[in-house]
Parts: sequence; C-alpha cells; structure tokens
Amino acid sequence: VLGVGAAIAIRWVSGFPASVSWQAAAVGFLFSMGIGVACGLYPANKASQLNPIDALRYE
Repeated sequence: VLGVGAAIAIRWVSGFPASVSWQAAAVGFLFSMGIGVACGLYPANKASQLNPIDALRYE
C-alpha cells in the first residue's frame, strides 16, 4: 500500500514514470502473509506445549 502511494506521489510530483506491477504487489502480499502466519504459529505452538497451571503461576 505504501509503495503504490509512493509511486503515485513520485509520478505526480516529478513526472517520473513510476509504476507497480501486479506481480510485485502479489509477491509482497504473499510474503507478508507468510511472515505473519509464521510469527503467529511459533508462539502459539510454544504456548500449546505449556501446562496451564505453570503458565499462570508466573502471571
């Protein structure tokens, strides 16, 4: 989203032809989705292996 906005702003301010292909946008979206899933699954997996009593003991 920021890259598309920056490309539009650069084209508007300087007249420099800047564009973003749909392939680049799709790769960026899929990469960020993969990172988000990985960063969500890792702590969830570690938390699922804890005993609830032990986890609440240090709360």
